Amino acid sequence: MGIGSRLTTVQIIGPSMAPALRNGDCWVVLLGASVSPGDLVLAVHPLRPDLRIVKRVVRAEDSGWWLEGDNPEFSDDSRAFGAVDTVIGKLVFRYSPLIRRA
Repeated sequence: MGIGSRLTTVQIIGPSMAPALRNGDCWVVLLGASVSPGDLVLAVHPLRPDLRIVKRVVRAEDSGWWLEGDNPEFSDDSRAFGAVDTVIGKLVFRYSPLIRRA
């Protein structure tokens, strides 16, 4: 399998990961990458399998990964639904916007 088949992209929608990730940011995701605490990941929402979420890995749990948004006021994450068992990949770099204004 070539590297191209192991990559996808994701656009951030909403404020749950602010200030690290902002609404409209576009990221490249390495599919199937190993993850560890602190990593930003693309995962399947455990209560809505059709929904993909971007969160930060906090810790490993027996039933999967504990994922949290950086902005708890706006984040639907493991604090509400528990550990997540399906992590799709790890965010590796932001490609848009190339330059961010404060």
